[in-house]
Amino acid sequence: MANITQKITPFLWFDKEAGEAADFYTSVFKDSSINNKSYYGDNSPLPKGTVLTVGFTLNGQNFTALNGGPLFKFNESVSFVVNCNGQDEVDYYWNNLLKDGGKESQCGWLKDKFGLSWQVVPVRMIELLTDKDAAKRNRVMNAMMKMVKIDLPTLEKAAES
Repeated sequence: MANITQKITPFLWFDKEAGEAADFYTSVFKDSSINNKSYYGDNSPLPKGTVLTVGFTLNGQNFTALNGGPLFKFNESVSFVVNCNGQDEVDYYWNNLLKDGGKESQCGWLKDKFGLSWQVVPVRMIELLTDKDAAKRNRVMNAMMKMVKIDLPTLEKAAES
């Protein structure tokens, strides 16, 4: 019997890149692993022996990637937030998730080379955006709206202006 310990698992549909994507994500996130793989058999939509699913874990969060063919594509209506402790962590995840063909967006959003959307966010930004001082929140929001990658020192400066 499978050892399933997580009630809800994100399930990511890829054309035929599920294995490559799982390898990529586990290389970016520390404390990550490939947990299992299943393969297509006879009379399948993809050649026998092609990866069907890959179970993997990123920082304690389980995911499953499926090679389901070209029917569905990722879009920005679903994204994953990477909560970062400081600018160094923002820079690390931003740069690594963009590797080999990712695309920057705005306000800390990006798409990786597979088209999956990520939000790379310093926890401190959330604190500033939820501060009890409305004027401070507005200054931080205005500064953030002009950014592509989040620049925490600039947000801190806006908060204190």
